[in-house]
Amino acid sequence: MNETMAPPPLNENVLSRLRSIFGEDRLLTNSTDMMTYSYDASFETQLRPKNPQAAVIALSTEEVSECVKLANEFKIPVYPRGAATGQTGGAVPVKGGIMLDLSKMNRILEIDHRNMQAVIEPGVIQNDLNEALKPYGLRFPPDPGSANMCTVGGMVSNNSSGLRAVKYGVTRHYVLGMEVVLPTGDIIVTGGAKSKALKSVSGYDLAHLMIGSEGTLGIVTRLRLKLLPLPVTRGIVLCSFERLEEAGEAVNAVFSSGLQPSAIEIMDFNCTKAVNMMKPELSLPLNNEAILVFEVDGAREEVTSQVNRLKAVVEKFTNYIKFSDEPEECEKLWQARKLVGAAVGLLKPGGFRVYGGEDICVPISKLPETLREIHNIADRYGIICGIYGHVGDGNMHTGPVVNMNNQLEMENVQKMIDDIHELAIRMEGTTTAEHGVGIVRAKYMDVEHGAAMEVMRAIKKTLDPNNILNPGKMALPN
Repeated sequence: MNETMAPPPLNENVLSRLRSIFGEDRLLTNSTDMMTYSYDASFETQLRPKNPQAAVIALSTEEVSECVKLANEFKIPVYPRGAATGQTGGAVPVKGGIMLDLSKMNRILEIDHRNMQAVIEPGVIQNDLNEALKPYGLRFPPDPGSANMCTVGGMVSNNSSGLRAVKYGVTRHYVLGMEVVLPTGDIIVTGGAKSKALKSVSGYDLAHLMIGSEGTLGIVTRLRLKLLPLPVTRGIVLCSFERLEEAGEAVNAVFSSGLQPSAIEIMDFNCTKAVNMMKPELSLPLNNEAILVFEVDGAREEVTSQVNRLKAVVEKFTNYIKFSDEPEECEKLWQARKLVGAAVGLLKPGGFRVYGGEDICVPISKLPETLREIHNIADRYGIICGIYGHVGDGNMHTGPVVNMNNQLEMENVQKMIDDIHELAIRMEGTTTAEHGVGIVRAKYMDVEHGAAMEVMRAIKKTLDPNNILNPGKMALPN
């Protein structure tokens, strides 16, 4: 299935100038290295990886700038890359060119705890940042499932979110400013060249133009991030529902009661089965269609009160409930949701969990209907599928499981993924709420955005007329 074709090597003049910027050790051209840069975590790139012509490992903004100037001069594509945990092919070099590895630009430059902000390089791992912030009683709230691996620069590129977005929002809510290398190689600072303010309405909001642009408009080399205090404690309510509709009604009832959980997660019956297979001691109830996990956070007295109020609201809809505000017990209850992403592969002996149709988002009111229709789609194609996600904001993950050696299943799962994306649009939702567009969702962009896509293309053409930054992505000019 590997359809990689080696692009022709870059000419010696270009290689010589790259060598002068990065040195011999940080310029990579051999075929093995190119293969390692040919894919990310997406199903698409497992099937159809794409090799760059060269890879360089940057250590400074100046190196990034010089590389981009060279690429722009010769009209060579440049693909910025972090940890390659993305699931849409967003950092894959579909047109050859230069892979610009930013993972070694991983310094935490400043923790300004008095002003509730930090300055970092893009290659900092999300969990590493939060570990460094703990002694100050602070945190960077976005928490994707890949937090142990993903870089903050990648999170900004895709405007990532995670389990607690329902209360704390997404990455863009925590970016105060950034240093960016433009497609010309010029360097700008957004959010105020010397600002340490926590907000500003001065000038165009260029930072938010860059956030979610997936490296197509500029390359982020430094970030100024807003921080929040760590919550004192958390509480968990885990409950099970005979029908998906009852789970949806419980979520609406919780919001209507005035409660604001920090997380509301759903797992369907296949996910429950998979988690029990992986960790039988959790003993999740198996005869229901859905499980919800609610989390609340804050001061201890507040959390105890919220847990009790949550229990009172949801017990009208559920036939099974467990709750606690004790940290160790909460961790046990939360464990089921944390395991599910890895566990769904157990649903089929020898199965491979496919990351596709992975992070659609629909209106909360249409969530039960959407969940049921995804199962109908899976049944139609004969694919086993677990569904879980962030029901509090309508964002869900589908986990189809296939046998990689079964050609019919491989064909059918790709049709299933197509149908799931189209379902999201039909339900007045979006094809991606967390992981970005890349190459996987590019074909849906015009349907989803209509005339706004032409504005996006015009912005791309204005900032990057030679189309060197991450070309072939997001249905922008190729």
